[in-house]
Amino acid sequence: MRSRLSPARRGLIVAALGSSLTVSWASSYYIPAVLAAPMAADFELSEVWVFGAFSMAMVISSVAGPWAGARIDSQGGRGVLMLSNIVFAAGLGLLAVAPTPPVLFAGWAVIGLGMGIGLYEAGFATLTGIYGNDARGPITGITLIAGFASTVGWPLSGLMLATWGWREACFGWALLQLSVALPLNACLPVGSKRGDTSPRPVEPGPPPSRLAAYLLAFVFAATWFNSTAMATHLPGLLQIAGASPAASIAAGALIGPAQVAARVLEFGLLRRFHPLVSARVAAAAHPVAAAALVFFGGPAAHAFALLHGAGNGILTIAKGTLPLALFGTVGYGRRIGWLNAPARALQAVAPLIFGAAMATWGLSAIWLTAGIGVASFFALLVLRRA
Repeated sequence: MRSRLSPARRGLIVAALGSSLTVSWASSYYIPAVLAAPMAADFELSEVWVFGAFSMAMVISSVAGPWAGARIDSQGGRGVLMLSNIVFAAGLGLLAVAPTPPVLFAGWAVIGLGMGIGLYEAGFATLTGIYGNDARGPITGITLIAGFASTVGWPLSGLMLATWGWREACFGWALLQLSVALPLNACLPVGSKRGDTSPRPVEPGPPPSRLAAYLLAFVFAATWFNSTAMATHLPGLLQIAGASPAASIAAGALIGPAQVAARVLEFGLLRRFHPLVSARVAAAAHPVAAAALVFFGGPAAHAFALLHGAGNGILTIAKGTLPLALFGTVGYGRRIGWLNAPARALQAVAPLIFGAAMATWGLSAIWLTAGIGVASFFALLVLRRA
């Protein structure tokens, strides 16, 4: 299939998939930050219950991921991604009409299924099926586009909430899933290459062992834990460090641009190197940023956000490119589903664990995520090129 795709066609595929993933991320992972409070107030619940439902959704997504990956391996990603848009719309519709908390939880459970079959892992597997060993560039391309999901999603959710209400906002996202994301995914090629067996340069030595898979799974879990913990608690953490509320918000706003800038760097300069090189540099970014925040306090808030965001941006790409580089294309979708399953599950409890650490240790809680980052760096050092 790869040989039949012109450069223009390849660009359209990346643009279509990246845009559809932007809608999917914005209407699932990023809606609790804006809609959790009004949801909880409508049912006279604590916000903890809504975030608990969201955590349940992420656990469900970790279970669905391997199935989706295996399906993409055998039949291509277009059908799975189109199904995810329908599932997302159904879950958002359930949220919108939910008369009781159990129905609200059911809606989040359906959204969790959509997250398992319709976010980055499914996109990476789809591109690997289309491009084979040349998928690194397209994988970076879709993360460049979908990296703006929070930039688009939070303001749009806020606008719909202010104009109509949280239920209508859920309906609005369901409509965008069906009218925007679904047609974009329908533009993708139908089939998939069942593993690119063309020769590629390899270094002398044995193929990656089972230990390599365990190390990768740990690195991905560490990345998701730190990313989710910071996404949930960053403003509060920076204020504990001494930054003002305004400075904390301004610093947090730098994370998105830092992620995108780092992905541009990966797409340009760093693509000349093996993905392990960029992943190791990225894994070191958060511990360095944490040390700067502890030693310099509030004045280092912006530097912390830039370093953390840049590292997180490249590590997101590594979740797709490292399994491809180390294990090849055969069984890629199923493998990436299993490799990211622990990450999804750990992501579900990251806000609670880091929140408890902040309440107990204050700013010193940052050493928890810094230690996890150091451990992932050394895990990447143990890995060798395939």
